[in-house]
Amino acid sequence: MADPSSYRPRPGEIPDSPGVYRFRDEHRRVIYVGKAKSLRQRLANYFQDLANLHPRTRTMVTTAASVEWTVVSTEVEALQLEYSWIKEYDPRFNVKYRDDKSYPYLAVTMNEEFPRVQVMRGHKKKGVRYFGPYGHAWAIRDTVDLLLRVFPVRTCSAGVFKNATRTGRPCLLGYIGKCSAPCVGRIAPEDHRELAEEFCDFMAGRTGTYLRRLEKQMMEAAEEMEYERAARLRDDIEALKKAMEKNAVVLADATDADLIAVAEDELEAAVQIFHVRGGRVRGQRGWVTDKVEEVTTSALVEHALQQLYGEETGDAVPKEVLVPALPEPVGPVQEWLTGRRGSNVSLRIPQRGDKKALMETVQRNAQQALALHKTKRASDLTTRSRALEEIAEALDLDSAPLRIECYDISHLQGDDVVASMVVFEDGLQRKSEYRRFQIKGFVGQDDVRSMHEVITRRFRRYLAEKEKTGEWTEGENALTDGDPLTGALKDDEGRPRKFAYPPQLVVVDGGQPQVAAARGALDELGIDDIAVCGLAKRLEEVWVPGEDDPVVLPRTSEGLYLLQRVRDEAHRFAITYQRTKRAKRFRSGPLDEVPGLGETRKQALIKHFGSVKKLRSATIEQIQQVPGIGRKTAETIAAALARAAPAAPAVNTATGEIIDDEEPDTTGGSSGEPVTAGLPDERRGQET
Repeated sequence: MADPSSYRPRPGEIPDSPGVYRFRDEHRRVIYVGKAKSLRQRLANYFQDLANLHPRTRTMVTTAASVEWTVVSTEVEALQLEYSWIKEYDPRFNVKYRDDKSYPYLAVTMNEEFPRVQVMRGHKKKGVRYFGPYGHAWAIRDTVDLLLRVFPVRTCSAGVFKNATRTGRPCLLGYIGKCSAPCVGRIAPEDHRELAEEFCDFMAGRTGTYLRRLEKQMMEAAEEMEYERAARLRDDIEALKKAMEKNAVVLADATDADLIAVAEDELEAAVQIFHVRGGRVRGQRGWVTDKVEEVTTSALVEHALQQLYGEETGDAVPKEVLVPALPEPVGPVQEWLTGRRGSNVSLRIPQRGDKKALMETVQRNAQQALALHKTKRASDLTTRSRALEEIAEALDLDSAPLRIECYDISHLQGDDVVASMVVFEDGLQRKSEYRRFQIKGFVGQDDVRSMHEVITRRFRRYLAEKEKTGEWTEGENALTDGDPLTGALKDDEGRPRKFAYPPQLVVVDGGQPQVAAARGALDELGIDDIAVCGLAKRLEEVWVPGEDDPVVLPRTSEGLYLLQRVRDEAHRFAITYQRTKRAKRFRSGPLDEVPGLGETRKQALIKHFGSVKKLRSATIEQIQQVPGIGRKTAETIAAALARAAPAAPAVNTATGEIIDDEEPDTTGGSSGEPVTAGLPDERRGQET
């Protein structure tokens, strides 16, 4: 590990101008490439106190042994040079999008005498028209098969074409009318090229003119009583429409645009791109990357743009690129895209309308791609085993933690304080073991005290279960009426006991204070064989009891990835429970105090009287008129409403006038939807 001060440039050496810089390790390998509007200001950020650097940046500068730079005249040149060097050196600390597949394109080889339609992958060739990318090669073949009856362009390989030319006999497609057979001279080279250009125009989205022309020819053939020709044209039109239906119109005015969405967490990011040509989605692709460097959403978008258009020119770069966040600064990137296309390119965030709606669809695809990637990664047995071994090694455990429990506290400004417990066994979720808690020991917001209470309650139950099963027989506290079978972990009805299984590792969402609270609760109960750690969300640092410094797992560690999944699942489970409690509290009303009165009869009462206020003023006989309400129930309802204090009158704060309005339906109304009047603005608080 190198000290950055050992290779820090002397003051005044670094120029205050745009440029690109490279960090090299002790073996002269390039480990990071970056660009800057001002090299002096940017590089100065790397040579500050290591404690102030992001852990990933800190790892990079301590791995490096030297830094060098190249001055350029503009930021656009810096962008181009950065892309070239990343492609050349493949630095380990730069964001690198892993394309999840080699996407197939529908290609038309306009650089040949007789253009050919085919499926192509890999690098693009000069003089070839590309359409796509498509998700699957069979999707291209289905489209081509429909279009060949209208545009019988050559699709055969060079060997088949030469053999047909030599023998004077076309292939099968030539005999069935799906190839114009240029190999045997049935069509002149210039006519075949014109046919290929029409095929390209149709694929590019210019469909309306061609369809209208075919429809006109069909009508003319029918008028001239050439019914066979008219029927053939009719079938051609249907084939074209069927091909068009495979790509529904999503944007009006035949828009050409690429939509890019990013889904990310602290460790990884997924990028999804929809290619829209002629208003139709012509292709889709996606990438996943490890966030090796400290990177924002804007930077991820910039890297995606470099990856997507770094080797594209002309129409391959669309007129419009829609993104979730603009690169900073946006000017050089937009100028670079304009240079790649040869005309103006609009780079912006969609704000409303069809484009915003389509962007939301792309965003959902990105989130699903990230979730699928994580699922595939988590389902690998070898990967899970390595993750558990890395956790055991990092925390100095005797063995791999086969059962991990994670705890999180959630509340809204101190109200509805709850906690969650999630369980992972062998690196996989065990949802049947999940538990949730209401904080009962105090009122208010105190995450540390809440964590202590939850851990105490959970493991006090664990000790009680051990007593019942005879596993724990210490002193006079042992219970004698437990299960006679030592170690039995099921209750009298054969169901698993809720808290009978101890974990090997307790993970808490938080840093030193939460870890100390959890460890203290276990110590008070006399439990010393369960390890404790905490995962701080901001920097993904692992804290252990009694240590002043965190355990920093490597960025590529499967152990860190598993701990993050456990922590995020606990957070999700806690938030869900907290929101459920809050919604139930806001839906509550005086009718909830009536024993035996279910939701159906509550709704019937409100529907009959219109509001709780009118119900409160009704007589017992009037309440009895509601279907399903007997006299005894009516008396109970009347007594409960009489005990409940009426709501305070609403006041117009501008005039001071008391608004004598109908009391709102506090049970949810006849539709069953919760009333949210008076609901606190969640933007003022924070769920934790």
